[in-house]
Amino acid sequence: MTQDDNRGGQPPQEPPKRGSMRFQDETTQARQPSLAEQRARQQALAEQERQEALAAEAARAVEKKSSTKKKILIGTGVTVGLVGLVATFYTVAKPENVTAVCTTKDEIVDNDQNCDENYVRSHGGHVSGGFFFIPIGGFGGPMQSYRYNYGGSGAIGQRVSGGSYTAPSNANVSTKSGKTVQRGGFGISGKSGSGGSGKSGGS
Repeated sequence: MTQDDNRGGQPPQEPPKRGSMRFQDETTQARQPSLAEQRARQQALAEQERQEALAAEAARAVEKKSSTKKKILIGTGVTVGLVGLVATFYTVAKPENVTAVCTTKDEIVDNDQNCDENYVRSHGGHVSGGFFFIPIGGFGGPMQSYRYNYGGSGAIGQRVSGGSYTAPSNANVSTKSGKTVQRGGFGISGKSGSGGSGKSGGS
């Protein structure tokens, strides 16, 4: 019997090659990370946390800035609104100065005394509806009517130029001779010390 017969006809097994990979099964335990790997991982986590904190802080800063800007804009709008309101108030409250001239019913400029209530009454006349009635030629005679023209101009004996026969509101009204006809202020008229009517001049 030969040697090949003793091996049963099977070829001899080759020895395992060096450097070949062996597969791990489920019972193989994972290798623990080295100290350097652990430090690198900790540093990466710390850096990530720091970046997240910085991002959150930046977001809060932007939100705070936006809120502050909005408050400033609102405050500015309120201030501008108040300034405009005050300016409007003073514009309305400040009365303008208007000159009144006394005219006849034919719109001829006449002497200012004919539109003075005290003068008219002392000469037998009366005042009604903004007109001043004075008897012509003395007591009991026919009446001549006068009224104020506001803002018009012209010499005595001439036809008045411009103006209006409606008393302006919120205006200081006086004659060329200096008699106060109306005191302005918030649209309220007042009688003059000489007896002139604050609302003289209705048509």
